[in-house]
This record gives sequence, structure tokens and C-alpha cells, in this order.
Amino acid sequence: MARLHIFDMDGTLLPGTSASMEIARRIDRVSEFRELDAALVHGEIDSYDYARRAYRMWSALTEHHVAGAFAEAPWLTGIREVWADITARGDHCAVISLSPDFFVTRLRTWGVHHARASVFPAFPFAPGAVLDPSGVLMPESKVAIADELCAHYGVGRADCVAYGDSLSDTKLFGVVPVSVAVNGDDHVSGLATHAYTGGDLREAYALVTDS
Repeated sequence: MARLHIFDMDGTLLPGTSASMEIARRIDRVSEFRELDAALVHGEIDSYDYARRAYRMWSALTEHHVAGAFAEAPWLTGIREVWADITARGDHCAVISLSPDFFVTRLRTWGVHHARASVFPAFPFAPGAVLDPSGVLMPESKVAIADELCAHYGVGRADCVAYGDSLSDTKLFGVVPVSVAVNGDDHVSGLATHAYTGGDLREAYALVTDS
């Protein structure tokens, strides 16, 4: 039976940072996004509140900003190689992230089969526009999307491997049999079947392919 490998992005493929923070560096809004991140971590806001406030701060965002942030972000090494190996084995891979789709979907060019994320309008953002809450992913959305992808590929949760680092990954880690905490925090360390600390996705992937 084929396997479905599901990867988180913020903090996982992007160790120690997020799409929002990398974009913030490009538009000189780092302090504001640090405050926003802290509010989310402390439970003062939820994922939709975060996305809505970020959307307001991205009012002047351009394709140039996002492309630069993506290109210069501190990605784990070996991402393309891992996804190429998954494909060569006849397995499947996906990224499911709460971050904006205009950043996450760029990973498709690196070989991931599916990239699912919170849906934002196309650039340029209309002044005063309100973000549609139905397009914003929550942590539990990862489970629903994983089930959708399982149905698409004719596999089950028992055939899934999840890779993540933090609280937003706990729902998915709780329903799949194999999971890898990649530079993980206390939220996932007790749930994951494997743990990896380092900067190379190939080494984390080897924990579930070489065992």
C-alpha cells in the first residue's frame, strides 16, 4: 500500500520561522508580527483572527515581496530530494499549512504533490476588503484535508506519515500511526513516534524509511 507523507511548513520545513515572519522582514513589519505571533501562542486570538490582522498589514503586499521572502527563507535542506524519493517510491506527499496560499503553493515547483493552505485574495489586495473566514485553515483542518487526500489516493489514515513541530500539528499527530517531530516543541514531543533535531529533511525522512 502506498503511503501519504504530510508536511507542516511553518517551524517544520521553515525551522524557527514562518511565512508571515519572512514576509514581515521584506515589508519592515517584524515587530508587529512578533506581537501577533505571541497573541496566537498565548491563545489570545485564533487562526482566523491572526489571518485577518495579517491581511490588514499586508495591504501593500506585492508579488515581488512574496517571491523574495520565499527565495530567501531559511528552508531545511533536502526538501526537493525527499519529495523526489517519495514520488519514485510510488508514494504521495502534501504540505498542509495554516499560512497563506500565495506563499505555500510555491512549494509545488519543488515537487510536492499537493500544497493546501489558507486562501487569500489575489494581489493586489482591495483596500478595506474583508478576508473570507471559510478559506482560513484551523489546526483541525489538517485532519479534514488529510482525509480528503486519503480518499483521493485510495489510502487510509493508517497509511499516513505526518511531520510537524508544534501545537497546530497535534490534531493530525493524534490520528495517524507514524509521525515525526521535526525540531518539535513540547506539544508534539509526547505524541510523535519519531523525533528529529537538525537542518536536513532527508535525515528526518530516513527515520520512517530506514527503520
